[in-house]
Amino acid sequence: MTALSLYVPLEEGNLQLEPLREAHRDPLRAACAEDSEIWEIYPFCYVGEYFDPQFGSLLASPPGRCVYAVVLEGKVVGMTAWIAFGDPGWSIEIGNSFILPSLRSTGFNGRLKRLMIDHVFACGYERVVFKVDVINTRSRAAVRKLGAVEEGVMRRERKTWTGRVRDTVIYGLLRGDWQARSDQAASA
Repeated sequence: MTALSLYVPLEEGNLQLEPLREAHRDPLRAACAEDSEIWEIYPFCYVGEYFDPQFGSLLASPPGRCVYAVVLEGKVVGMTAWIAFGDPGWSIEIGNSFILPSLRSTGFNGRLKRLMIDHVFACGYERVVFKVDVINTRSRAAVRKLGAVEEGVMRRERKTWTGRVRDTVIYGLLRGDWQARSDQAASA
């Protein structure tokens, strides 16, 4: 099983994850432009002159990366992806995520990630990984809130589009831990 096998439309109420296609280009461009400052801490930039080349790269389906448009009530509000990580069929990364600033700190990101995590574990995977820039404190807190455990820091893991050398924190979430959290929430 590969990232591609997970790559199906997902839906929960008014939230849809749609496999990225050309029709998403302009709505995603507008969404990404709503926060031009956030891209300073991302590995790639999705605003201005950088948007079209990056979007084109995502459409070309880089090996091991399957990108979704995140749609809320019919409007594109961000993007996220499955990214190959570790043993196929065993471990997968959720990354390449961005949501509108107006949806941050509303519980929306947790809802989005729970939809993805429930799907990946229902497909038989054992592990979900998140890779977060060490300086991205908001994303690090969001990942911990899901129950993911910090497993270490990859020092000087990559150079970002700005030339900054990034340290990346690895978080892992195991099937058993997710199931225990779900069982605990159901009994509360």
